Parts: sequence; structure tokens; C-alpha cells
Amino acid sequence: MESLNSSKITKQTTTSATQQFLDIAEIEEDVIVLKNGSLRAILAVSAINFDLKSSDEQEAIIAQYQNFLNSLDFPIQILISSRKMNVNKYMEFVEKKEKEQTNELLRLQTAEYKNFIRQLVSVSNIMDKSFYIIVPFAPVENTEKSFLGNLFSRNNARKDIMQKRENFETYKNQLLQRADHIEAALSGIGTRMTMLGTQELIELIYNSYNPNLFMDTTIGDINNLELK
Repeated sequence: MESLNSSKITKQTTTSATQQFLDIAEIEEDVIVLKNGSLRAILAVSAINFDLKSSDEQEAIIAQYQNFLNSLDFPIQILISSRKMNVNKYMEFVEKKEKEQTNELLRLQTAEYKNFIRQLVSVSNIMDKSFYIIVPFAPVENTEKSFLGNLFSRNNARKDIMQKRENFETYKNQLLQRADHIEAALSGIGTRMTMLGTQELIELIYNSYNPNLFMDTTIGDINNLELK
């Protein structure tokens, strides 16, 4: 029993120590709240094949992107996530189709395709790239409080909670305005984007800190998300 209790304490201590290195305090209403009180929204962005565009189209895209950068009055982060693609689920799907084939020729072709995919994966790293834009908002707050201010804040806990909630809604609206500006500015170059929800944010953050793990539940393809 003593060793069991000791292992529990060690596990809790390790978890607590790990969380100290994370800047994220919580995720609320599709918004990341950092420990310093600033907010983050993450936009998933579809890719465009720049090399297949004509020279005129390429110049138009560059000019539009330049106008987008010049229109910003706040910083942004562009995140490119490159991961080795997990094809296990797809291989299971192909094997299922192979067994369901009643036509012998189609069954053989499906088997050859399955073997081709396995050989391709074994000799090369098939990478999956995802593109994101991180939109920040940092409210300017007066952190200095007098003794009377601290006293009144203790006596008016409910009012303080309501004030924090009202501030969060205000800051979130300003954050969403920035996200809308980015979406409108980049729509001219052919990209599509959507704001990640709470569950998708959790998955993205988890995968970022666990790059070697495969998850059964993953963020959907950008082309399958509800894009605006």
C-alpha cells in the first residue's frame, strides 16, 4: 500500500511539474486562454498549389499577400505542421474492400494496390502538412491594486466573477474581429479557412506535445471541414 501511494504522489507531482511549463491556462468557447490573460484563436488554412498557377496568377497572389501583410496592425503566427502520415486506417479500409470484392479480377487489383501502398510507405516517408494561422489578442490591464481595492474585491466576489466574464466576452469579440479580417484579406488568393473548435484545439495541442503518438481521433482534413 505504501508503494502504491508513493507512485500516485509521484505521478501527481510529475503532472503538476509538467503543467508549469505550459503557457496555456484553459480552452474556453473555441479560444485558448494563456496564463498571462491573453487570448489565441487558431485558423486552419487550406493550401494552394502555387507552382501550377500561371505567371499572372502568381503575381496576383503575391500582390494580394503583400496587401494582406500591410493591412495587419497586430502580429500573427503562421504554423506549418508536418507529420508522417498514419495510413493504418486506410489500409484497413482497403483490406476490407478486398475481402468484399466478388469479382476475382477486381479482388486481385485491390490486393496489388494494397501491396503497392505498403511498399511505398516502407521506402519513403509520406508526410501530411497542415497550415494554421494563430491570431493573438492581449488585453491591457492594470495589475496594480490598492489595499482597499483588494478588500472590496474579496467582499464582492460575485461582482468580480461577472466582470471577468464580461471582459472575456469583450476580448473574445475583438479576437474574432481580427480572425474575420484575416479571412477576408486572404480570400482573394484562393485559400479557405475555418476557426478550430474546442475539441480540435485540444487535439492540435496534444499532437504538438506528443509528435510520436498516433491518435484514433484526429483533426479532419481541411477540405472536409466546414469552411467559410
